[in-house]
Amino acid sequence: APLPPLLPTRGVMAPMETGERETEIYGVPETAASGAHLRGMHNYLATWERSVDDTHAFWAEQAQERLEWLRPPSRVSRGSFEEGDVAWFDDGMLNVSVNCLDRHPPQNTAIIWEGDEVGDCQRITYGEALGATCKLANSLRALGVRKGDRVCIYMPMVPEAAYAMLACARIGAIHSVVFAGFSAEALRARIADAECKVVITADEGLRARKQIKLKATVDKALDHPECSCVKNVLVHKRTGGDIDWVSGRDIWLHEAMANERPFAAPEPMTGEDPLFLLYTSGSTGKPKGMMHTSAGYLLWTAFTHYYTFDYRPGDVYACVADIGWITGHSYIVYGPLCNGATTVMFESLPTFPDAGRYWDLVQRHHINSFYTAPTAIRALMKYGTEPLKKYDRSSLRVLGTVGEPINPEAWRWYFEEVGQRRCAVVDTFWQTETGGHMITNLPGCTPMKPGSASLPMFGVRPVVVDPRSGSTLEGNGVEGVLCIGQPWPGIARTIWGDHERYLNTYLRPYPGKYFTGDGCRRDEDGFIWITGRVDDVLNVSGHRLGTAEIESALVTHPACIEAAVVGMPHDVKGQGIFAYVVLHDGAADSADLIPSLKQAVRTGIGGIAMPDCIVVTPGLPKTRSGKIMRRILRKIACREWDQLGDVSTLADPSIVDVLTQRVGAMYAGN
Repeated sequence: APLPPLLPTRGVMAPMETGERETEIYGVPETAASGAHLRGMHNYLATWERSVDDTHAFWAEQAQERLEWLRPPSRVSRGSFEEGDVAWFDDGMLNVSVNCLDRHPPQNTAIIWEGDEVGDCQRITYGEALGATCKLANSLRALGVRKGDRVCIYMPMVPEAAYAMLACARIGAIHSVVFAGFSAEALRARIADAECKVVITADEGLRARKQIKLKATVDKALDHPECSCVKNVLVHKRTGGDIDWVSGRDIWLHEAMANERPFAAPEPMTGEDPLFLLYTSGSTGKPKGMMHTSAGYLLWTAFTHYYTFDYRPGDVYACVADIGWITGHSYIVYGPLCNGATTVMFESLPTFPDAGRYWDLVQRHHINSFYTAPTAIRALMKYGTEPLKKYDRSSLRVLGTVGEPINPEAWRWYFEEVGQRRCAVVDTFWQTETGGHMITNLPGCTPMKPGSASLPMFGVRPVVVDPRSGSTLEGNGVEGVLCIGQPWPGIARTIWGDHERYLNTYLRPYPGKYFTGDGCRRDEDGFIWITGRVDDVLNVSGHRLGTAEIESALVTHPACIEAAVVGMPHDVKGQGIFAYVVLHDGAADSADLIPSLKQAVRTGIGGIAMPDCIVVTPGLPKTRSGKIMRRILRKIACREWDQLGDVSTLADPSIVDVLTQRVGAMYAGN
């Protein structure tokens, strides 16, 4: 029977007109709808209304159904956004690793690891993953790591990275995973802020046969006195490449695990005990260590994984992100493993050895749900459909996107060419701070609009707020900033060591609400569209980068006295990085200046943060009080020179003409 849609559609591929606008809306493909947990908008709406109106009863049921407790909680939640003291299941006791490993059939496949080379593959059962995790947990205990200690994980995409996370959870240690593309300086800052006791790393990583020197980066980071907190470094042998060795500090991971028992007693944890820290970019330049807790986070990831991907027992699920980001935490490790799924870990690149790598993965492993970033989709679109035609993708049922809004052209290609118009496309909006999906369509329920995040996840009450008045904008057809009106289990509880910053960033801008930092509009049909960051944070290839961080890295260059960074449109990354730099008096604008400025950013943060464009300027547009007018810089970078507005209030209006000429010349030169 046809599904009752939210709006009257004319079939799967038909656009519809509403008023003066034309909006594409796609019905739910029968492949995705058949056997779905929820079918039809009436079921979605009834479940959502109950989840936000009868919150305690709803989440009590979910906690009982989805988690295994050492001591069941007697209360669901307490606290408020106003007080900044939200807690979930705080008097319950559980262990996250037990929920992710011990309770599942040991013969079932937990992880399919796909290495850098095609065919370099391991299938790891739940029993094998449990044994390896326990051996690593015992190794950490032997080094003196105890409940509450912090452990930094700086690893490539290998199974040992997941074991390390779960081993920390096993013994109650707090892991802090740092993306293996970050520089020694960025790693040092994160190790020092968390005061990590142990670092777990590898000799090298591999991406498209390129060796990435991870141990050398750790060594450089630990040379700094701020990192004297680190007592030991456990090193996984990935490539066997030459590395330096610090006797008494460095230990081979395989040797440490060799003599340990394959069972480690799980540490009982309260629902509010910390599970991990994950650092995310902020507008002030200092990364924020978001702290997630045990029960609420685990429930949220398992719950959202189950509904967003319509997970069914026996499914093979592939999220091709990196564990260094929240996507990897929530949707490679914790959510899927809590649900007993088979989760794919992918070490390589989507274009290595050719642009068919993802689809080869789908064919060989019979993947049912596939989750990637719009950046990857846009990159693969450039190769056309020939790489797709070589591979059978009939196992696919759900296609997901993450990290940034997907543009309609990329959405259509994903739906029509990759999914062959058979698969639901779930466009997921969420953040490091939210723990898991907040706004997304659901495969069996929600009609799809290309570019729209769609409708709220169960338990999420989105609120559109007027940024000028702070008042809530009711009804549809409104645009403002996106807030969340009530707590949900997966929310990060604090910024490590700086709860005041947490309150000021998320809970005080609009009292009684969580402020996402994103703008949005709610269209005439009630669908949410994310319109971009409203603070000084960029979204580059789905990764958040603070403009202040990049500016700070640029001014470490001896020639640079001042820098301003803004975002600009980018065909593949979604948003690119545009930097304006002011040089010291006497500094030469030589041929090697721009490459050396980019290298300063690579050294300070990592290659992911390197500017796409750098323009040298004698000054920046500032008000008479000294504030940089970033609005003008953004307009110039985007070549919107006819939209600069009134510049007469600037301390030096003539600088706008200089910038316009230089940026115009740069684009003309390219």
